[in-house]
Amino acid sequence: MADKPVIVLVHGFWGGAAHWAKVITELDRRGFGSVYAVENPLTSLADDAERTRKMVRQISGPVVLVGHSYGGAVITEAGDLPNVAGLVYVAAFAPDSGESPGSLSQEHPPEAFANIAPDSDGYLWVKRDEFRESFAQDLSPEEALVMAVTQKAPLASTFGDVVSSPAWRVKPSWYQVSTADRMIHPDNERRMAARLNPRKTIELDASHASLASQPGPVTDLIETAAEQIG
Repeated sequence: MADKPVIVLVHGFWGGAAHWAKVITELDRRGFGSVYAVENPLTSLADDAERTRKMVRQISGPVVLVGHSYGGAVITEAGDLPNVAGLVYVAAFAPDSGESPGSLSQEHPPEAFANIAPDSDGYLWVKRDEFRESFAQDLSPEEALVMAVTQKAPLASTFGDVVSSPAWRVKPSWYQVSTADRMIHPDNERRMAARLNPRKTIELDASHASLASQPGPVTDLIETAAEQIG
């Protein structure tokens, strides 16, 4: 346990740190004694990257940053810290310099794009009655309902925030593609994964919520990253 790197999990849009619940318990079962899950405000990429950096700075020793969805953009921006030893992308954005989640989504619009709606305060929500179909079609209705009711909406402007210097250009990376993803087009995930030149890419027959529907294979990839940097 002592020789394992610390795992820091970074959530994406429309969810919080608890989206990682099943991965957290699986990592614990496999002997990862130091696991953290960042709770980001989803107010801007700069805010979210800084919140993640603050957590990583409190950790001594190597860290594997794991990002789901928009969390991939966060780890791309925040992964430049010297103790970040690797980046794992879980159905995630992996922007290059000058790219944003919004610009990447426009290249390959996802199937559920029309189910995202703004409110009067500038936040974006996945329509509650469309949440399971859009985000988590391979979860039970009960699990998807909890995600829909507890979703954490981002400020719409965050979609346009661009990455400055992508950490994946200098840090080893791993990528999980969700082939039934309706929030990020699977072909977009494949394209982003390919340009990372990752040490390993896996494809899962999963929704955008692969971290909840297939926590075992997702944890396998995290464990592989931890072993390879160790």
